[in-house]
Amino acid sequence: MRRSRPPAPTPVPFSPQAARAHREALGLTAEQVTKALAAHGVRLLPTHVTGWESGELRPDETELIALARVLWCPADQLMGAAPGTLRDFRVARELSREQAANRIGVGLRSYTDAESTGRWSWDEECSAALAEVLGLTLRDLVRVRGAGPELEQRLRQCVDGRWRAQLAAIGALVPVPRQTLGTVLAGLCGEYQVPSHWGAGSWGAAPAAEPGPRPPEPEQAPVDRFWSLLAGRDTGGLPV
Repeated sequence: MRRSRPPAPTPVPFSPQAARAHREALGLTAEQVTKALAAHGVRLLPTHVTGWESGELRPDETELIALARVLWCPADQLMGAAPGTLRDFRVARELSREQAANRIGVGLRSYTDAESTGRWSWDEECSAALAEVLGLTLRDLVRVRGAGPELEQRLRQCVDGRWRAQLAAIGALVPVPRQTLGTVLAGLCGEYQVPSHWGAGSWGAAPAAEPGPRPPEPEQAPVDRFWSLLAGRDTGGLPV
């Protein structure tokens, strides 16, 4: 019985137009680019360079990083799209998997698994290191691990008045100082909670007059309001 091959990795985002524009701005020929790539350990033919620029070929991550260095531009300028995965953010930083794992402080296998699945069980310190090394905002960090729906669900429970029970779980998704997170969640809960005395009369008293208008809820959805509140707090140096 033949074993099935693992699926091919998704190609690295690449803009042929950007590559050609940067090469032409430097006045380089495809042959000159090829020679410069060889100095970075990537040995190809000039037809590879023209193939990239025509869109017929796609560079792998090693080739893309080397090309960015040859063309004296950040790798993300050749990607043609904002990074959307851990792999893309790492390539935009021109790092290998080994370099990223070492800087974050985790094993190579652990990092590789995180990159391929978008999930990890590291502590908050390592998650914060990941964001710092790869240049992720806190929103990016939630997005690349596919944790947006979980965060929204937990924030809805917070506005129902159970924010303390969600503190640890949300802290694992959004690695900011615990005091900051507690303050933000308590504030979020307070903004969305309807006062307990609204519409209620005193015990044993005559029926109260009709209550006034129900206090309006914030216009933003809980998750959007959460990010807004967090933006004004100490996040440990990580941008929101």
